[in-house]
Amino acid sequence: MDDTVEDPPTSAVLLDHCHFAQVIFNSVEKFYVPGGDITCYYTLTQHFIPRRKDWIGIFRVGWKTTREYYTFMWVTLPIDLNSESTKQQEVHFKAYYLPKDDEYYQFCYVDQDGVVRGASIPFQFRPESEEDILVVTTQGEVEEIDQRNKELCKENQELKDSCSSLQKQNSEMQAELQKVQGLQEELETLKSINKKLEQKVKEQKDCWEIELLQLKEQNQKMSSENEKMGNRVDQLQAQLLIQEKEMEKLTQGDKDKTEQLEHLKKENNQLFLSLTDQKKHQKQLEQTVLEMKQKETAAARKRQELTDQNFDLSKRLSENEFICKTLQRENEKMEGENDLLKRENSRLLSYMGLDFDSLPYQVPASAQGGARQNPGLVYGNPYCGIQESSSPSLASIKKCTTCHVDFTDDVTKEGHTVEHHMQGVCLDCPVCNKSFPVDQMQIFEDHVLCHSL
Repeated sequence: MDDTVEDPPTSAVLLDHCHFAQVIFNSVEKFYVPGGDITCYYTLTQHFIPRRKDWIGIFRVGWKTTREYYTFMWVTLPIDLNSESTKQQEVHFKAYYLPKDDEYYQFCYVDQDGVVRGASIPFQFRPESEEDILVVTTQGEVEEIDQRNKELCKENQELKDSCSSLQKQNSEMQAELQKVQGLQEELETLKSINKKLEQKVKEQKDCWEIELLQLKEQNQKMSSENEKMGNRVDQLQAQLLIQEKEMEKLTQGDKDKTEQLEHLKKENNQLFLSLTDQKKHQKQLEQTVLEMKQKETAAARKRQELTDQNFDLSKRLSENEFICKTLQRENEKMEGENDLLKRENSRLLSYMGLDFDSLPYQVPASAQGGARQNPGLVYGNPYCGIQESSSPSLASIKKCTTCHVDFTDDVTKEGHTVEHHMQGVCLDCPVCNKSFPVDQMQIFEDHVLCHSL
């Protein structure tokens, strides 16, 4: 830890992991050997700017706030933040301040506001062992089998040495047996000598009586020794049979161990083949998963496009429904105005003494060559002459549907006929010839659009 007594800036607030990728730790080992200094390498991303009070701490895995650091070191600010070389930084931790247990720890970069900007993978402080350099795969089992094979070979060599020792003992016993056979031959020789001596004793019975007794005693001794040697030979033969049986058992055990070693080799080969098949199957599964992810992405993109098209169609349908309702309301309004005009026309015609239903078939009085009196009137119609002289025929009267101005076929209003007047103040639908006022341009366009739908 740094020699200064100043504590680093920390925070007691539980942190989230949204800013942990702004500083990336590189070359973090799975474990560090206790008693030595360690170097922490880290990289500053382009979205992060270091400050003077930033620090790197060693935290035990499972920490909740930045106050739970074990030790820390102040970071060194780079001179040029835009240079690529300055983004690669490092700090050194002295062995005296490092943890002494074998718990899991990790490096964390904390800014001067107490916010964690990066975290490394977990690591331990423990000495290196043989288990760390062994690959925990089928290769380890192969090495274990090789070790077992070496042990079996060593036991086999010991058995061979024991067998050689037994063979040496057997040869020694056979040599002793040959010595016993030599004694037996000597005994036979002594017997022959004994016979010769008996003959001499008979010949010289009187002279050699004492010698004969001595020879008998010597013969008895030799017989007892011969008997002892026979018992010894029997014991040696029985022991030789036992050793031969033990040697057969050892040979059979060596054969069984050799067969077991062959069986273990076959199982090792089968395990290696099974591991190869599993790796191939795993690659196939990874390829299948990748293809499924690509298909899922394409399906999601297609679904989004369909959703957008559906939204556009729904929007257009809503707009068309609004236009249709607007046109229906306009149509109802026009029908109401039309009914109002018909009632007004009927009222005017009834005031003039005409029937609206029979209007197309009536002829004005001036067209008949004289003024005919209404049979219902006693003195006749006082306005009949006025109609003949100044009023046009009702059949020739035309009315503008927009501004309700009356026109005749032979009279113009301000130099225009009714057709010219209608073209100036109305918009005609090119499909159904329906007329709309000029100030209702939007309704006219919506009406024409409805024909295209």
